[in-house]
Amino acid sequence: MTEPASEILAVLIVGAGFSGLAMAIRCRQAGIGPLQVIEKADGIGGTWHDNTYPGAACDIPSHLYSLSFAPKADWSRMYAPQPEILAYLRETAERNGLMPLIRLGTTFRGATWDETRGLWQVETDRGPILTRAIVSGMGGLHHPAYPDIPGRDAFAGAAFHTAAWDHSVDLTGKRVGVIGTGASAIQVVPELAKVAAQLTLFQRTPPWIMPKHDHAIPEGAKARYRRLPLARRLERARLFWLHEVRAFLGFTKVSKLTGQAEALARRHLAKAVTDKDLRAKLTPDYRLGCKRVLISDDYYPTLQRPNVTLETDGIARITETGLTTEAGRSHDLDVIVYATGFDVTATFARMHLVGRDGLRLTQAWSNGMGAYQGITVAGFPNYFMLLGPNSGLGHNSVVSMIEIQVQHVLDCLQTLRTGNRAIEVRPEAQARFLDRIRSRMADSIWQAGGCRSWYLDASGRNTTLWPDSVMAYRRSARRARLSDYRLG
Repeated sequence: MTEPASEILAVLIVGAGFSGLAMAIRCRQAGIGPLQVIEKADGIGGTWHDNTYPGAACDIPSHLYSLSFAPKADWSRMYAPQPEILAYLRETAERNGLMPLIRLGTTFRGATWDETRGLWQVETDRGPILTRAIVSGMGGLHHPAYPDIPGRDAFAGAAFHTAAWDHSVDLTGKRVGVIGTGASAIQVVPELAKVAAQLTLFQRTPPWIMPKHDHAIPEGAKARYRRLPLARRLERARLFWLHEVRAFLGFTKVSKLTGQAEALARRHLAKAVTDKDLRAKLTPDYRLGCKRVLISDDYYPTLQRPNVTLETDGIARITETGLTTEAGRSHDLDVIVYATGFDVTATFARMHLVGRDGLRLTQAWSNGMGAYQGITVAGFPNYFMLLGPNSGLGHNSVVSMIEIQVQHVLDCLQTLRTGNRAIEVRPEAQARFLDRIRSRMADSIWQAGGCRSWYLDASGRNTTLWPDSVMAYRRSARRARLSDYRLG
């Protein structure tokens, strides 16, 4: 697309992961068009296209981590591996006729609101696009975060992030160092330990880990789900409510139930790790839920393998041959793997967006990110975000949040079809919503749990997660209240 678009789009969707594909399917079903999806990668799938490290899988059950209106009866495992999730997204896109609408290898560079014409002028690396509305499905998990360690560029061996795995590097018989103990680390470490001569895991803070109980789904269950759609829906509902209960078990607020959940996690650790000193190193000193709670059956056993070492001293610097700790110990390495997550707040801050009266998104968020229902921002007409600020989850399937937001955006887009040129959230409605979020956050587990996590921005505010249950968000956001919007 090197020339300006010949037609004005009704909606441009940015990103072809779960969010973007869900939005595109629902738009097509509602007859909203013309529409287009742009995706910076060379394939669809978003997070599941980019993250191909060994052991990559979902930590939400397969039947819950899928679109309710695009079900899959034959998931292979309770927790689907990355290749299967990616295949599901590809099949869903193809089955719903989306592929001709998706432009791959096209990066969104920014957009400016044209008040005179009521259009967004979008800039991409392959030319401009004119559209009445933009739906951002970019999410926050696509800018890898790297630790600020002196000498990071000095290392002479292979070094890469889990989100940009270098499959050309053979790790067999190598000395591998893994930095980080978050969600990707507990999946990749057991796989690397099987092939590495020596694996050293550099831990800053131990995570809370619950048992995963992963297993292959029996063929009989698959056949039943294919034959009886109601059985599949009931299984999804069972899983949803099982996870929804977590919101009341200390995953959002500190309570007596938090202590009970912590006791379960400690029993899992005690059963898996018999060495008292190692167990002490793996015991968190903050409340469960303050950081992302992880699930694994093989992480603790892996740390007791003879070729695996857990290093808990801080890293002083990276050298040409490896790492040196603050205690003065040197670790010679052939490969360094950064399992250090993503820079969520910077993802949104990087967006070059100019709204009404020349207002830039960076100006609107100069005191921190914030959006009405995590979807719309005052001063930016016809601009919508999926999984925007304060709409992530720590206890349930984020796909449920996506579907709620897609319905909200659909309501807004339908309003634009009835003679309105623009729809924009009222500043007072946005302020009321953000006040409610701040009030809910004040005594939340993330503020009172005694830890520092990627959920928090530079000022220590949680601008990432929704501080309540999915059902509470559904009641709040599923339908667009037009009284909270200004039409023009």
